[in-house]
Amino acid sequence: MRRGGCHRPSAADSATCVDLQLRTCSDATYNRTAFPTLLEHRSREAVESSSEYILLSVLHHLLEGQCNPDLRLLGCAVLAPRCEGGRVRRPCRRMCEALREACLPAFDAIDMAWPYFLDCGHYFASEEDGCYDPLEALRGGLDAEEVLPSGLPPTFIRFSHHSYAQMVRVLRRTAARCAHIAKTYSIGRSFEGKELLVIEFSGRPGQHELMEPEVKLIGNIHGNEVAGREMLIYLAQYLCSEYLLGNPRIQRLLNTTRLHLLPSMNPDGYEVAAAEGAGYNGWTSGRQNAQNLDLNRNFPDLTSEYYRLASSRNARSDHIAIPQHYWWGKVAPETKAIMKWMRTTPFVLSASLHGGDLVVSYPFDFSKHPQEEKMFSPTPDEKMFKLLARAYADVHPMMMDRSENRCGGNFLKRGSIINGADWYSFTGGMSDFNYLHSNCFEITVELGCVKFPPEEALYTIWQHNKEPLLNFVEMVHRGIKGVVMDKFGKPIKNARIVVKGIRHDITTAPDGDYWRLLPPGSHIVIAQAPGYSKVIKKVTIPARLKKAGRVDFILQPLGTGPKTSLLGPRRSGPGLRGPAGGAGPHREPEDPDQEPLGARRQPTAGGSKPWWWSYFTSLSQHKPRWLLKY
Repeated sequence: MRRGGCHRPSAADSATCVDLQLRTCSDATYNRTAFPTLLEHRSREAVESSSEYILLSVLHHLLEGQCNPDLRLLGCAVLAPRCEGGRVRRPCRRMCEALREACLPAFDAIDMAWPYFLDCGHYFASEEDGCYDPLEALRGGLDAEEVLPSGLPPTFIRFSHHSYAQMVRVLRRTAARCAHIAKTYSIGRSFEGKELLVIEFSGRPGQHELMEPEVKLIGNIHGNEVAGREMLIYLAQYLCSEYLLGNPRIQRLLNTTRLHLLPSMNPDGYEVAAAEGAGYNGWTSGRQNAQNLDLNRNFPDLTSEYYRLASSRNARSDHIAIPQHYWWGKVAPETKAIMKWMRTTPFVLSASLHGGDLVVSYPFDFSKHPQEEKMFSPTPDEKMFKLLARAYADVHPMMMDRSENRCGGNFLKRGSIINGADWYSFTGGMSDFNYLHSNCFEITVELGCVKFPPEEALYTIWQHNKEPLLNFVEMVHRGIKGVVMDKFGKPIKNARIVVKGIRHDITTAPDGDYWRLLPPGSHIVIAQAPGYSKVIKKVTIPARLKKAGRVDFILQPLGTGPKTSLLGPRRSGPGLRGPAGGAGPHREPEDPDQEPLGARRQPTAGGSKPWWWSYFTSLSQHKPRWLLKY
């Protein structure tokens, strides 16, 4: 076992520079290295036969895309150190520390110890010592400003296809122009390491404001369905420009709503589709992510569990836990990123933008009789979902076109909206997961029959979809909203908002605020929480009301007797995690639906080695016992 002895090299050691010829490190930001390395490997052959190098080459498969390619490039900086002007330069310690904090849970999940050669205190240097950033290649010029053609105003929208780098530049430039109402942030990385970049619009970007509903729009979940990607890039620029120009509708929308746009959920698939180009792209080329997974079939199947629970009168059939066995399968990093995003943001409304037809569909997408390929399968919120779908379709000129020969003409008699399972049934969809796992109502919009339209068609597609997108986002202000608090005015989080006759509850956010999308009419609304008496109110929502009615609840504590839970029977689910995530006197329990750290561990009865151990011992003469935790 090689641990580098006691040698602590300086930030720049004298060395003889040679060409970097390691395939696993071919995308590093430098092309010259030196031997012996920081791990005392004295030749390229010695590096390539080492268990450290083998680990780097398979890391993205072991961790299922997490922390890729960040960790690989960080490891390359140690296994094949950067050499310039006859001196070896060490990578920055802060990059190592940040990655260790972010990626250690992924190693825990497969019972693997943190690699010794990524010891941040041993092989890395500080900025004062002249270190360098080994992850610079990931940005690949994304920080460079794209200069607009001379004479064009900053409000100019270029109606063209955008490469990944162009998309990132446009979103960042837009956020910089409208810094008081916009910001960009990443929710994670794709399997091949591209940032899943979101641009957010809000009166106070970066934070949830009390009573301000949150909306997300997601494009390009299928990499070859690109119109949604471009519509959201254009929408971001339009919102920024119109806000600055004083458009009262846009200012009102962004001052009362927190809107998140994720133009590309599948940037890796897009690259495959874009390589073929518009008009040449096949029906499926680039559809899946880089792991060959269909991301809209990769979410937990909670709909089957819903049908089982719905048959039991007393069981809750909302906020369904993710089953433990789901994590034993292949879960894409893009899917995990969306689920984590949903856990950290109290989304109320969402749309996923697709291509291949011209129609708006809504949950459920999975038939209540699994063997039925087409079967009307409504949610308890069928009326509200139809209103949401019609909010998009009714103002889309082509969806309202009366010709049955047009794209999507077969949906004309339905008003260009359809229940998903009544169209075709499938499991693992994102919309069903949103509805059954969270408070969020999501629809699916098919933007047209051509999945990768030619560039000259993009402006027309934008003109057709601009108003539907705005009209849909404004629907988040339908229904009721309010705060649930105790008699001292302290907010009560995770209180349940029950609507009589609709078997689907929503819960309050950490600040005690809630939003309940409801169709017009009279409703009996109940607020309840463990340890408190429930409060019942009757509310009437006028048909033309376009602003959510304010309905607050003040809950009184129950008597001194045993506190009765009003949450209904609790389903068994994955247990809470250990000390890092456990409940304590000063800590709230973490969400039990998060991926358990040991979810992908295989049983190691009798002290046997983890499942990956035999792979390493078969490929290298050095047994990497430093990867074992026990």
